[in-house]
Amino acid sequence: MQIVLLIGAVIVAWLIFGWLLNVIKVSLKTAISIALIVLVLQFAFGISPEKLWAEILNLPAMIQKMLPSKLLHI
Repeated sequence: MQIVLLIGAVIVAWLIFGWLLNVIKVSLKTAISIALIVLVLQFAFGISPEKLWAEILNLPAMIQKMLPSKLLHI
């Protein structure tokens, strides 16, 4: 019985470890992509990270203006 429990625990630990590695890999890819986009915007177009962040915060208001008012009341 102890060996079955040990094997089950090792399998569960291995699955959790694999999942954690996938999460870390995807997070790093996303962070690197965001950093590259910010750097390109900054050096190629002179857009500062502060201006970019202000526009990101303004996105919900811009989307709301673009949608017809009838859609918002559904």
